[in-house]
Amino acid sequence: MPELPEVQTIVDDLDKKIKGRTIVDVWTDAPNLIREPFSQFKKEIVGRKIVGVDRRAKNILIHFDSGKLLLTHLKMTGHYLLGQWILSSKGAKPVKAAGPLMEKVNSYIHVVFSLDNGQMLALSDLRKFAKIMFGDAEEITAAAKLDRLGPEATEIDFENFKNLLRDSRKPIKKLLMDQGSIAGIGNIYSDEILFDAKIHPLSSADSLDNERRKKLYDSMKRILQEAIILRGVSVSDFRDTAGAEGAYGPKRLVYRRENQPCPGPCAGKVKRMKIGGRSAYFCPACQRL
Repeated sequence: MPELPEVQTIVDDLDKKIKGRTIVDVWTDAPNLIREPFSQFKKEIVGRKIVGVDRRAKNILIHFDSGKLLLTHLKMTGHYLLGQWILSSKGAKPVKAAGPLMEKVNSYIHVVFSLDNGQMLALSDLRKFAKIMFGDAEEITAAAKLDRLGPEATEIDFENFKNLLRDSRKPIKKLLMDQGSIAGIGNIYSDEILFDAKIHPLSSADSLDNERRKKLYDSMKRILQEAIILRGVSVSDFRDTAGAEGAYGPKRLVYRRENQPCPGPCAGKVKRMKIGGRSAYFCPACQRL
């Protein structure tokens, strides 16, 4: 699932490339991805001008004139692309059969917004789990329960982060991934952050002393910022709006590196365990419980 750095990469791209553009048409072969009936959705969004793009947790927020908002949660395999496609009842195909838009992972196009400059904003989603909502900003924000999300992982200050840990008995891996506690971190970056801070994923959040809290906080800030600069991780389906991979993947230390040598100073190997039904990759020698 795209996490904070991947979603921020898409948001930064879109804010530069589609702000000021107007939606002139919409196509889909998967209307279930859209909350509203497609005919109503198309009627309401066509003719709207995009005034900005930002993010809340893992949600992409495209703001329109008259206070309208298009919210997209990419779920497991979704990502937005900018390009040109031929649309038909049999699906959407790129106009030009060349470049990154021809990569298989970018070919599962199910929703296309045609823009007034001839470009198209397309949602590619292999599993078709993504969700799209459109309407008045206040109503969409409430429907998506954005008010229940915790502070952004890139914005929270150390005092609030320290208090968050102090007041929770959850395993620290689960707490970092709990969007109601802190927003934006998922499976990939929780593993990377915990390894960098040398904290076992099963450590109770309230058991960490102030020194380890600070180390965890610094690791979180640094890793997320570096991943944003490098445009995210593409170990699975994520691609940016040009259909290209993010560059943070090769820098991964433990995520999906089971049985590989620990990248730290020890002679151990990376292990995988399940926590709350999710995989956690860690080094048992460097990250002692």
